Amino acid sequence: MENVRGAREMTKSLQNLKVNHTSEDRMPNRCIFSVFCSPTLQVQKLKAPSLVNLCLGIVGKHFEDIVEDLADIAANFPSDIKLAMAAIARRRKLLNDKIIIDLAESSWEILDLSGSDVSDFGLAKLALICNRRLRAVDISRCIKITPVGVYEALQHCGKLEVLRWGGCPESDSVARASLCLLKPKLEDMDGDSWEDLDTMEIAPSLRWLIWPNIDKDSMEKLWMECPRIVVNPKPVSSVLGYNRGRGGGGEIIPREAVDDVELDEVFVKDVDPKTWSAIGGGGGGTTGGVGDHKLEEEDDITISVAEKFRLAYLDRDTRLAPKRAKNVRQRQRRAEREAETSSTMAKALVARSNINKKDDDGYWW
Repeated sequence: MENVRGAREMTKSLQNLKVNHTSEDRMPNRCIFSVFCSPTLQVQKLKAPSLVNLCLGIVGKHFEDIVEDLADIAANFPSDIKLAMAAIARRRKLLNDKIIIDLAESSWEILDLSGSDVSDFGLAKLALICNRRLRAVDISRCIKITPVGVYEALQHCGKLEVLRWGGCPESDSVARASLCLLKPKLEDMDGDSWEDLDTMEIAPSLRWLIWPNIDKDSMEKLWMECPRIVVNPKPVSSVLGYNRGRGGGGEIIPREAVDDVELDEVFVKDVDPKTWSAIGGGGGGTTGGVGDHKLEEEDDITISVAEKFRLAYLDRDTRLAPKRAKNVRQRQRRAEREAETSSTMAKALVARSNINKKDDDGYWW
């Protein structure tokens, strides 16, 4: 009987079980799955900053305190760390000839000096140090660079492909005066045909020129006399890269030739600007590259490392002042006792004072 009853209950349970679900039955589960998989509700895990990026932020915040000894401090730093330090110094308006020369490496391929206080001397030294691999240079808004510095950079950097200049009236004037350096010149005119003539070019590999405020005359001159140089390419974002807009040739534009991209952005993209930003700072240049972003100034005034050490010393000096006074009094009493025991006159005076003393019974002794 028990087996029969159990079989009946199992049969009834199987009848209520739906094996083949319809679309209506599956809809609630599907909706729940789609809600949890919605991009708006997905929680993105915040990537913790690395120790290197944290150290770069601290060093950048106190950059002005290490400028004098920067050459010794950064002597053993890797090349990418030096590039990051140069990028932070440029954003803090501290980049000048000394800093960039102390940080320069022969392995650098990108050099962003935009808005800095680097002069012709610094640019010439950099051209000698980084001449083997340098392929992109940004000297936009560098008011201390003249055509002399541009000539040194173009002459020594044979692999230079991207050049950025202009951006302010002073730099635009230097760019117009330096156009003659980009034109090929005839070196041997004794050939029988145009194909036999030898041309001399200062920067034979220069392909991309970024000049935001180029005038019409300069544009036409470059178009006619320097056809190999593409001025201000208009990229179209794609999967493979950036397509060249002028001429419709579909040539891939390098990242460094896009005007709204900073050359040194890749070196500080993981460093939080709040860790190194500070109000003030030396240098008279302006921060950023051609498409540089403006950093918000901090409300609180940042205290330098030297000031922090001074305040800490004053606090410690105040706390230890009572102990020092006590030690001085102890030393004075000790010196007096030593003088009494070593001097004959002092011993006589002590003995005389003891003679005039009375004992407990009132007798002199």
